[in-house]
Amino acid sequence: MLMGEFPHNMDAKGRVTIPARFREDLGDRFYVTKGLDNCLFVFSPARWERLVEKMASLPIANAHSLQRFFFSGAGEVEPDKQGRVLIPQSLREYAGLSKEVTVIGAATRAEIWDTARWKAYNDSQSQENILAAMSLLGI
Repeated sequence: MLMGEFPHNMDAKGRVTIPARFREDLGDRFYVTKGLDNCLFVFSPARWERLVEKMASLPIANAHSLQRFFFSGAGEVEPDKQGRVLIPQSLREYAGLSKEVTVIGAATRAEIWDTARWKAYNDSQSQENILAAMSLLGI
């Protein structure tokens, strides 16, 4: 399970360090794509394959927008010896990544956020929103 919050700096080449404990779950190669709320989603090969299969099972009339969103800018990445991955320029622009980034665990995927955007997102979450989401889980 991917969990936790890890601040990192993106270098001038657009490389971001993926925490070692995340790399253990994600594997030697994994996938980065556009996510919700202008962050990036990071999937292991097994989770990526499940996403591909689910998309392929939907009628194209229903899935074409999602397919374009998730797959058009996606990239397969491989960490270097320091655990850094090169984030494609189009994905850096989509997520508004600057020097300071935060890599978070979201159970079955990791997410890469611009740190200022991550803080703003957290500040925008109200108790009412959280309670409503928790009620969906029966908590």
